[in-house]
Amino acid sequence: MYDRMQELSSAQMTKVHDASMELLGKAGIVINDTEALEIFKKNGFKVEGKKVFPTETQVRDALSKVPEKFAIEARNPEKSVSVGGDDFVLLPGYGAPYIIDASGDQREARMEDYDTFCKLIHTSKHIDMNGWMMVEPGDLPAATAHLDMTLSSILLCDKPFMGSPVSRQGVLDGIEMAGIAWGGKDKIMDKPVSISLINSLSPLQFSEEMLGSLIELVRHGQPCIVASLIMAGASGPVTLAGVMALQNAEILTGITLAQLVREGAPVVYGSTSSAMDMKTGGLSIGAPELSKNINYTAQMARFYNMPSRSGGGLTDALYPDGQAGAESALALLNTLRGGVNCVLHSCGILGSYIAMSFEKFLMDEEICGMVRQMIKPIDISDEAIDIDMIAEVGPGGQYLTHPKTFKLCRSEFYMPDLMVRTNHDAWTKAGRLKIDEVAGSKLSQRLAKYEKPDIDPGIEKDLAAYVNSRKNA
Repeated sequence: MYDRMQELSSAQMTKVHDASMELLGKAGIVINDTEALEIFKKNGFKVEGKKVFPTETQVRDALSKVPEKFAIEARNPEKSVSVGGDDFVLLPGYGAPYIIDASGDQREARMEDYDTFCKLIHTSKHIDMNGWMMVEPGDLPAATAHLDMTLSSILLCDKPFMGSPVSRQGVLDGIEMAGIAWGGKDKIMDKPVSISLINSLSPLQFSEEMLGSLIELVRHGQPCIVASLIMAGASGPVTLAGVMALQNAEILTGITLAQLVREGAPVVYGSTSSAMDMKTGGLSIGAPELSKNINYTAQMARFYNMPSRSGGGLTDALYPDGQAGAESALALLNTLRGGVNCVLHSCGILGSYIAMSFEKFLMDEEICGMVRQMIKPIDISDEAIDIDMIAEVGPGGQYLTHPKTFKLCRSEFYMPDLMVRTNHDAWTKAGRLKIDEVAGSKLSQRLAKYEKPDIDPGIEKDLAAYVNSRKNA
């Protein structure tokens, strides 16, 4: 297939791999967790203090055990998903401490905002999985906020969900709660019901929290996304080629550790590295360099025969305006066309991850639906072409009233929920609403129709009891 985006040759990807291995051999990578260091030592890795020096053989052996594809089970089995190969999932934004409201004002996020996003995800036609920390609730104690978020993720939405990777204890709490929801921890040991994000600490480090979380998640059979977010020119080289080599070294180390903990553990190769804005010194996720790196990340994951993760509707804009729409659409289209399997931040992000917006969530959701339609293959069959119908209509005829048009008019084409397709007069009579205003009106309608998904009352009671017991411990 012809595409003007750069397709790396096998030789080029091998060069990136070789550079990563040379980097690990010369500089090593800092592992800030005692148990992780012991795992590397026990498996014959060279360890000096907190530095580990993985070799080509050791890394290749670990990579050979990574599954190319895996499933994540939902509380509602009809909504379970598959990750890898041609299968992909769309997930919401992640990690925003603020909400930007319809007037453009920024405020601290609250738990009720988190709940609202869970409801939007549950009712979404296009988002496949519930997220984790769509917003960071500033009105809850940091030490126990993960309990409330996990409880909402399970109760308010019956799609698969992301797990809590905030700490070892946060992971263990999530495992206990998933065990309650699925009838026992033994039921989920070999059946993933969540996926969690493990980030490296660039350059060439992993934090204690991330390593402890990775170990416990893998130990309990739950998949991890091992990802790097390098700011080119600040926490990594200024060239994207250098960024690729550095992020690859970090990602491969995390994936190797996962396989040492549990052979065959499902993992995803991920990155949303981008450029530093040379005027402000801040991270730019609306930059074209982000989309270029997404493209290369997906290719490197395929080079290693494993699923990939990257970003979706990403923007530096601080309001759901034209800039937000353009940057988000470009990034999301590139992500899905490039073959990424796990698309985090598909909906809602503003301001380089600093905030989420309900209106932007609905706008991005529309883009998700449009891109899904764009990449959906068409049926080129005798029935689809239908020569007899075309001949029947003949020269100068019309298809508007043909029975086949009536039959397929509601299913053949994508029908937008927000995008305007009327003329100027109709738009004026409707109040000349801009798309963010349309999204705002749709938001209240959507939430008014929300119905909490069914769950066994005993399970819900046990989940609430666990959360209360942990808070009072």
